[in-house]
Amino acid sequence: MEEKKGLPKVVEPDNSNMLVFGSPSNFEQAMRMARCLCQSSIVPAIYQDPEKGLSNCIIALEMANRIKMSPLMVMQNLYIVYGNIGWSSKFLIAAWNTCDKFSTIKYEFEGKEGTDSWGCRALSTEKETNLPLKSALVTIGMAKKEGWYDKKGSKWVTMPELMLQYRAAAFLVRTYAPEISMGMQTAEEINDVIDIPLNEVSENEHKVAQKVNAEANAEPLPPEENTETVKPNLTASPVDEQPVPPMFQR
Repeated sequence: MEEKKGLPKVVEPDNSNMLVFGSPSNFEQAMRMARCLCQSSIVPAIYQDPEKGLSNCIIALEMANRIKMSPLMVMQNLYIVYGNIGWSSKFLIAAWNTCDKFSTIKYEFEGKEGTDSWGCRALSTEKETNLPLKSALVTIGMAKKEGWYDKKGSKWVTMPELMLQYRAAAFLVRTYAPEISMGMQTAEEINDVIDIPLNEVSENEHKVAQKVNAEANAEPLPPEENTETVKPNLTASPVDEQPVPPMFQR
């Protein structure tokens, strides 16, 4: 807008920046959105927590705005495992394929299937420069050396091909577009370095959230009354009226 002579310059609001912490007005708008989300039964339990749900929704909205994805999709694909936040591998692949900067991820396998040399690379192309991109090679031998393969509940034994693809795609995203993953690991990677399978951790966290909700909605219990009756000592004499040590009390 042109500045007219004799009139103050009018500064128009910048609506392109919708980051939650970008301005007080953005934060207030995010608070209203977060209140609606934390009251929904569709979002995961960590966003329904009566104490931390609102704050978790605020952070999820900030992350959704930064990577330009649906807040509900972000909430459904974020995993919190003992304080570690991770994306699902499917989400990272979908975010890469829909960001309009790269071509759809393809996979290239090397080595002989069933051996430690069997591995996978994730391949793509940068659209602006037509530059081919590829991830580091992930092999079964790597999974064994890193301790991923032999962990309790590991999917590397039952679904090695899928796990190779997931790990190669995660390497590709973090190498060439770390802004998509925001520097976080995938849920599968976190599961490979903890002692409890991810599905068991998720169930435990869900039970904790249910317990918190139940305690928040429960009515306080009345104080317990002391129903114990004290019988008088009818045989007490003036000498016996002295305090009796606890070790001799009945």
